[in-house]
Amino acid sequence: MAPPAIVVMGVSGAGKTTVAQALATRLKWPFVDGDSLHPKANIEKMKSGQPLDDADRVPWLAAIGAWLDARAKADEPCVVSCSALKRAYRQTLHGGRPQVEIVYLHGSQALIAQRLATRKGHFMPASLLASQFRDLEPPTPDEGALTVEIDQSVEAIVDEIINRLAL
Repeated sequence: MAPPAIVVMGVSGAGKTTVAQALATRLKWPFVDGDSLHPKANIEKMKSGQPLDDADRVPWLAAIGAWLDARAKADEPCVVSCSALKRAYRQTLHGGRPQVEIVYLHGSQALIAQRLATRKGHFMPASLLASQFRDLEPPTPDEGALTVEIDQSVEAIVDEIINRLAL
């Protein structure tokens, strides 16, 4: 069986990259920010204030899947941050990869909007937050995702993930 692969998901501004990087650092596992695997056209679309649609996400999810597969082939555990807003996206990432664990960073729209208002240097404008919440299909119990509240410190979130996943 392949070593564990953790996908840290949530809407923009939930802290996916920060938490996933901190988790990977603590575990000494390889990490990739899923945003870095977006095709250039997706980045440009988001920069212009247009939300991505399902078709835009297909090559992106395939790139993340390829990264997960490469880590499994190398027998390396890993962490990736990815919005994975819809069940179908999570199924794409999880499909054929039993080692994948989904961690959903949950927070209120008000809290996340407050965070986005102070975020600098990210290609995704805060104006797209409403579209992220419209697209969000929170994981259901049958998906086996771990839900973690974001109204705590990054260290506490990482501790909770490690403890609840028994890593």
